[in-house]
Amino acid sequence: MEFNVKTLEGKDAGTVALSDAIFGLDPREDILARMVRYQLAKKQQGTHKTKTRAEVSRTGAKMYKQKGTGRARHHSARAPQFRGGGKAHGPVVRSHEHDLPKKVRALALRHALSAKLKAEDLIIVDNLVAAEVKTKLLAGSFASLGLTNALFIGGAELDSNFKLAAQNIPNVDVLPVQGINVYDILRRGKLVLSKAAVEALEERFK
Repeated sequence: MEFNVKTLEGKDAGTVALSDAIFGLDPREDILARMVRYQLAKKQQGTHKTKTRAEVSRTGAKMYKQKGTGRARHHSARAPQFRGGGKAHGPVVRSHEHDLPKKVRALALRHALSAKLKAEDLIIVDNLVAAEVKTKLLAGSFASLGLTNALFIGGAELDSNFKLAAQNIPNVDVLPVQGINVYDILRRGKLVLSKAAVEALEERFK
């Protein structure tokens, strides 16, 4: 399909052909949900930890004699029922990562791209280049395109001026094409691809 290309100033810059196999799918929410869950689980640190009765710093001596006190039988004050004792069945340091087939991950990216096109939240620009590192100028360009919440995907190498100027604008992310992912696409309102990014994606899914 043919898609209009714009400049960062909002002017027309021709058209580009988009593959139906990448941008023309009927988006499936279940696949997108599986991929987002996979990404967030892999991102989770898993450094949560509580001390068990074997790890708390407390005496291991018997609290009081077994018989004759009228109280319940107890041994160590490290037991979980006591204040200052260990935690029973608490969280441990672990990885939350789980498997997702490689083909499903690749399919999820194509569905995310198709979803943005179907929702008319996809913009393609000729290139992501800034003449100077001026956030105010770049914010003006974004305003001309109606962008307040967007993910920008450039080519394999990002223009340093553009990246630096954009990094201080709220709700705007800039990634090279090799960093494109489903979660970042879905968490931002608009997806802005450069022509170089489109070509790289076509090559990747060829």
